[in-house]
Amino acid sequence: MASGFFAILDDIGALMDDVAVATKVATRKTAGILGDDLAVNAEKATGFLSSRELPVLWAITKGSLVNKLIIVPVALLLSIFFPVAIKIILILGGFYLAFEGVEKIIEFFFHPSKKGHEVIEEKQDDREAEKAKVKSAVTTDFILSIEIVIIALESVTGESLSTQIITVSVVALLATIGVYGIVALIVRMDDAGYKLMKSADNKGFIATLGSLLVKSLPIIIKILAVVGTVALILVSGGIFVHNIEYFHHLLPNVPSIIKEFALGLAAGLIAVLLFTIIKKVLTLFKS
Repeated sequence: MASGFFAILDDIGALMDDVAVATKVATRKTAGILGDDLAVNAEKATGFLSSRELPVLWAITKGSLVNKLIIVPVALLLSIFFPVAIKIILILGGFYLAFEGVEKIIEFFFHPSKKGHEVIEEKQDDREAEKAKVKSAVTTDFILSIEIVIIALESVTGESLSTQIITVSVVALLATIGVYGIVALIVRMDDAGYKLMKSADNKGFIATLGSLLVKSLPIIIKILAVVGTVALILVSGGIFVHNIEYFHHLLPNVPSIIKEFALGLAAGLIAVLLFTIIKKVLTLFKS
């Protein structure tokens, strides 16, 4: 009886060792996409009144956790029974990310005064704009989460099923906690700065540090807006390069980052054009 119990403990210990090694490898492979995820979601979590920043971020975080709860088991099942579906889902997700990235560029150059780029006004009875932005953030997170989970899953393909399940689940959880934890720190920089300034009566090093935090936040937000848009296009291009054989071997002498950005930009332009045409056709039918 005792020997059987210790054998079980030994098996659990061995499994945990395998999971630890696999998680380290998977996290390293997903580091790039996690950086893009951070930039995209930090940009999406800003633009609200201070009183709404953390509630909005919490809503997005809960949506991200739900996304992972859906994606992880579905990805594991598809990898076993219908692996080709994963590639199709990734490519469709790539078009969505490309569409969103290019749409932001078009809005910046041709619709600079659009309400979506202003701070959302706080209204007790109407927060439709806020809900729309949260929904957009959760949708984008869903696509990026698929990429993270698939990359993590591919890194443990040769491992046992139990190791795959635990490793992918750990990576997915770390991705959500890590990304949105850092985003929370970024969006609360100004509040921390104001508190430092107040505690030091606007004098000395502490007050200077607080002032620096307050002044840095708008700059960081603008940088994240640019980086997040570029990240959307790069991630989409990377999906096409790594999952479509023709693009994988296309222009081998061109640096991968340039090729991925060009493919993402082209896909985004096509997606925006198709969306515009479909929208106009539906409008004609309605009228």
